[in-house]
Amino acid sequence: MSALAAESHDAGNGWEDLVRRWESMDRPEGCKVEIIEGIITVAPTPSARHNSIAYRVLRRLAAVIPEDWGVYQTQSVSIPSRMSAFIPDLLVAPLAELDGPGHLIPATAAELVVEVTSPSNASTDRITKAAVYAEAGVPLYLLIDRHAPGGPTVTLYGQPTGDVYRVLSAAPFGEKIHLPPPFDLTLDTAEFPSA
Repeated sequence: MSALAAESHDAGNGWEDLVRRWESMDRPEGCKVEIIEGIITVAPTPSARHNSIAYRVLRRLAAVIPEDWGVYQTQSVSIPSRMSAFIPDLLVAPLAELDGPGHLIPATAAELVVEVTSPSNASTDRITKAAVYAEAGVPLYLLIDRHAPGGPTVTLYGQPTGDVYRVLSAAPFGEKIHLPPPFDLTLDTAEFPSA
């Protein structure tokens, strides 16, 4: 990930210290600040096309989720075992999970996370985040990879075991991809702007 700034963390200080530093940082306006395996990263906000895809998926998800769940665009999730706190492009979780104090909810509370790649974070979304979300036990991970080497693709991962997901389905942009229950939703990727 190409970041505006990165700060390494001494793992000896522990997860709580790292989170305190992350929460107290002066964040540059318009930047996304995450902890990726013990490193605090600062990256610019996504492009308009990136946000357009996230919004289209958000609208579809909001129409099918239970009343006591929400779809969030800026909610941070914590994975202390991997010294990580991510801000997925979309997160589906029960509303009750957001009733607590602080900025973080446990990734284990997520029903689905969605990441849309940008040039600066594509490999992190494909490799690091997939492994970390799987290890946290997030049931479904939808990777919308606008920058895949063979052209834009959408991959739905599920059935996590350890830090590995099984590919449930994959399709190039232009085709449909189905999310299983509890969503039971078919996304038409032809709606997504490419490149």
